Amino acid sequence: MKPEPPFLTDAAAPRLEPSGTPPQVHGIGWRTPAVLLMLMAAAMQLSFASWSALQYNFAYEMLGFTGKEIGIQQSIREIPGFLSFAAVFFLFAMREQTFGMVSLVLLGLGTAATGYFPTAMGFYITTFIGSVGFHYYETMHQSLTLQWLPKKTAAGTMGKILAVASVAQLAAYGLIFIAGQMFDLSFTTMFVLAGGATMVMVAFMVVGFPTFPETTPQTKKLIFRKRYWLYYAVTFMAGARRQIFLVFASWMMVERFGYAFKDVAALFFVNAAVMMVMAPLLGRFIEKIGDRNAMIIQYVGLIGVFAAYAFVTDPRLAIALYILDHAFFAMEIAKKTYFQKIADPADIAGTTGVAFTINHIAAVFIPVLFGLLWLYSPAAVFLSGSAMAFVSLIFAFMVPRTPAKGVEFIWNEKR
Repeated sequence: MKPEPPFLTDAAAPRLEPSGTPPQVHGIGWRTPAVLLMLMAAAMQLSFASWSALQYNFAYEMLGFTGKEIGIQQSIREIPGFLSFAAVFFLFAMREQTFGMVSLVLLGLGTAATGYFPTAMGFYITTFIGSVGFHYYETMHQSLTLQWLPKKTAAGTMGKILAVASVAQLAAYGLIFIAGQMFDLSFTTMFVLAGGATMVMVAFMVVGFPTFPETTPQTKKLIFRKRYWLYYAVTFMAGARRQIFLVFASWMMVERFGYAFKDVAALFFVNAAVMMVMAPLLGRFIEKIGDRNAMIIQYVGLIGVFAAYAFVTDPRLAIALYILDHAFFAMEIAKKTYFQKIADPADIAGTTGVAFTINHIAAVFIPVLFGLLWLYSPAAVFLSGSAMAFVSLIFAFMVPRTPAKGVEFIWNEKR
């Protein structure tokens, strides 16, 4: 008789419902998996949002970076994402929930250390350390989200998680803006405060929450199945397209429009405020119209946004495009819920790690190559983003209206 995995007791071992769907994991009072996922997302944003708001001005003002160096730095940042497949091997030593907490601590440490090494090499190293924490956290968080949340309400709850993350972003950007307007805080101090806040939140979560059982014991190996090919394809294109937004849309604000770090923080603050309201609505919207339709709307919108980026000269229009771009990015919820519906429950952790690696294949080299292209034609960088969104749109039309195991893709619109 095959023994139960050592981390599950008889009482904690999941029992599948008649439908074959694992039961929802419950907590006690406010100490529920959904609340923990929200707090983890907030802790991540306290470091990542602060670092994101400060990194370009830190690189431009303190290190004298150009588009070439920022491209190198961003490619280094994506290397841990490319190695996300290795996350599944850490699960032999620790549970996903524990690994997520360890990853958050590493993100906090990398952020806190950034200002102490004001050289190009120092910035590259601290970027890499924080990125290891960020990407392994993201891998675990997405895996746990898909395991813990029931399919019928997953999109709506993911929207709420994004909203809570936006609240943390608001706090981070607001404090950075105040620091720039009222206090003479150094980059070093702001990085330390951001990273320290994340580590304090991790300590609270470790003490305040129980270790929740996994609904289905995860296969601790890399999962690459032919029937998931469409999910892999959409994930690859999302990773390539995302670099245009994360790297060059933000860099444009600093280089082309001369934004100081407090201006960037103010922009990010407004963006987070919009998302705090919009994310739950987007989650419910996706539940209502379905994954396929949401993805089609997302990619059509991104084709137009990237094309507009290529020729924008008014900073106010650039701000509007940035906020709209971020709203479309939030609709990546549809890609996640699509996978949740077609996946074997035991495949989620192993496939999530592989998917993050696929997501970062293009991300490793696009910032460097497009950083060089940026020196000659910023418009060409953004028009390439439009082309990537168009390819994603083609894939979106292959998503079934009602995806399920055995109905992972279609070649026409009848199903």
